[in-house]
Amino acid sequence: MAAHKSNQHPKQLRRQAARTAKREEQRLQATRRRRRSLAIGGVIALAAIAATGLGIWSAVRPKPGEPIASQGATHIARGQPHPAYNSNPPTSGWHTPQVAAWGTLRSEVPDEFVLHNLEHGGIWISYKDPNDGALVEKLEGLASRNPSKIIVTPRQKNDSPIAVAAWGRLLKLNAYDERTIVEFVDAFRNRGPERVP
Repeated sequence: MAAHKSNQHPKQLRRQAARTAKREEQRLQATRRRRRSLAIGGVIALAAIAATGLGIWSAVRPKPGEPIASQGATHIARGQPHPAYNSNPPTSGWHTPQVAAWGTLRSEVPDEFVLHNLEHGGIWISYKDPNDGALVEKLEGLASRNPSKIIVTPRQKNDSPIAVAAWGRLLKLNAYDERTIVEFVDAFRNRGPERVP
């Protein structure tokens, strides 16, 4: 029996091999595109799930301090009598049209001045004992590292060694806790009823 001879010309065989190779390359490219699309889709889905989880966690995790009912934001003249505040130190209520200087102050400032700072989204860190040099140094250092909209003052009327106040929110501490103070600052700075840069 004679060997079977191909009827195809060598040029035709090369073309057919080239077409087969091209189809195989196109199939491989399509497979790579599908895998890349699946990978990108997976990354996007994971990012969306992470963002959603972070948003839910941020919304439900307890914020530092306690909420204090608002007593409004009525402006009064310096020294003008007004009803008692509902927290110590106060976090809202009657205050002067002037704000206190931002930063660290070594002398007491009337509550009515500092409340205007809180209305503008500021944070007031006050301490009871002005003679506690180590505490004062720590609080002033913290304020210098977080200078925006923070005021640090002594306040002997405090009923705790340290009080951190924002508009409608109060954190009382028996000892210096930088992490908790910074969490409070980050959570409530620029959250007052008046948005003032």
